[in-house]
Amino acid sequence: MSTINLQIFGTSKCFDTKKAQRYFKERRIKFQMVDLSKYGISRGELQSVKNAVGLEALISPTNPDAASVRYLAYDADKLEKLLEQPSLLHTPIVRNGRQATVGYCPDIWAEWLAKG
Repeated sequence: MSTINLQIFGTSKCFDTKKAQRYFKERRIKFQMVDLSKYGISRGELQSVKNAVGLEALISPTNPDAASVRYLAYDADKLEKLLEQPSLLHTPIVRNGRQATVGYCPDIWAEWLAKG
């Protein structure tokens, strides 16, 4: 299990973030929870997640302001907007080193744990 180094980025109000936390707690897997509404996400972390899942996956499908991000012409501008407004991010974002998922993805997490 030494290769598992999990971070969960989300908010306390996000149902899927709570489900992700429960998933790992039930399996006794330690993780670091980062509340996006309090702490946001660093540029480096966001870039790493983008490299793993793609930019489009990071944009919340349910946030009413998400369309304004999608209409920006350049990826750099979209990333900047997501850094400024973490509420636009699709959560939970779960990082395991260079690997990452966006949303509730227990099948992928199970693969990580099997390899861990």
